[in-house]
Amino acid sequence: MPDIDGVTITSPDKVVFPQGGRTKLDLVRYYQAVAEGALRGVSGRPMILKRFVHGIEQEAFFQKRAPAKRPAWIEVAELRYRSGRSAEEVVVTDTRQLLWVVNLGCVDLNPHPVRAADLAHPDELRIDLDPVPGVPWGQVLETAQVAREVLADHGLVAWPKTSGSRGFHVYARITPDWDFSQVRRAAEAVAREVERRAPDLATSRWWKEERQGVFVDYNQNAYDRTVASAYSVRPVRDGRVSTPLTWEEVPGCRPEEFTVDTVPKRFAALGDPWEDMDLHAGSLTSLLELAEAQGPPPERTEVPLIEIARAQHKDEALAGLEAWKARHAAVVEFLEPADVLVDGMRGRSSVWYRIRVNLQHVPEGMRPEQEALEADYNPWPADWRPPEP
Repeated sequence: MPDIDGVTITSPDKVVFPQGGRTKLDLVRYYQAVAEGALRGVSGRPMILKRFVHGIEQEAFFQKRAPAKRPAWIEVAELRYRSGRSAEEVVVTDTRQLLWVVNLGCVDLNPHPVRAADLAHPDELRIDLDPVPGVPWGQVLETAQVAREVLADHGLVAWPKTSGSRGFHVYARITPDWDFSQVRRAAEAVAREVERRAPDLATSRWWKEERQGVFVDYNQNAYDRTVASAYSVRPVRDGRVSTPLTWEEVPGCRPEEFTVDTVPKRFAALGDPWEDMDLHAGSLTSLLELAEAQGPPPERTEVPLIEIARAQHKDEALAGLEAWKARHAAVVEFLEPADVLVDGMRGRSSVWYRIRVNLQHVPEGMRPEQEALEADYNPWPADWRPPEP
């Protein structure tokens, strides 16, 4: 077993990405090559361990608690949750700790927006641009530019990166003077202002069935939410990376260009575009004033929504959708891409999947009633229910 920066790599030949045959050792060497940038995104932050112990083609499980058997040099911080539970989570501060986490089967890195020294006050604001199905990539990038303008108008420097998936991330470093509820409120103000400035591009509507265009997701700033950090490899087939960019690069960027194969070369040649991020921590005062002026968000609009499936695995949920479509072929002809809502729902230790269909584009006389679910998985133990949002 190879030893890299003081970490013994177990099962180095285990295939993590079947497409291309990338192994755990390949993943470790990637993070070693970009460690300086990856540490900028996670250093000092408690993180949830999202472990793909059998590779990316099987579901990950989420581990909040640091493994009981861990080296003495692994740091932890105790976080408390709304359920009343608490957990000592891993805090990475150097390359050895980073590679130890990757050796556990973590493909991407999921830190909280706080430092271990002050767990109550975030020091970054995160905007996740999430396009509804059918939205072109160019519209996502246009929305990112609007978000940048809104943040700049309120005294914050915006830092862009690809998400490594369908969306895009815009971060702003802030001074740790506000609690989670205030940071989330400021992010919601950004989302509503982006929608006001570019209603044909973006939406801030909370309810998924109401969204059109690019959803400016402000809830990633809520307590206990994490986002894949800079230089995280994402669990997608071609090994894409959530890659920091300059704003000059954003208009022509393509997410498939940034992978475990290309990003180390880019990092070696260009360095990290986010290198100076910590020098630009700003205030939320102006955004919170904007939030006050905006008033309460719009109320939920009632739409004809039915649920199709709840399943432990995505392929099971999608199979249930196909079975429903086969029975309602005439209805399917009226559905638009955004009318099929596929939700990855985080359970206690893993993601489960829910599929719903919005029938708003189906003539009223043809709309099917709610039927028994095609798959009916119960993600909660009998003695537990998720906390209220």
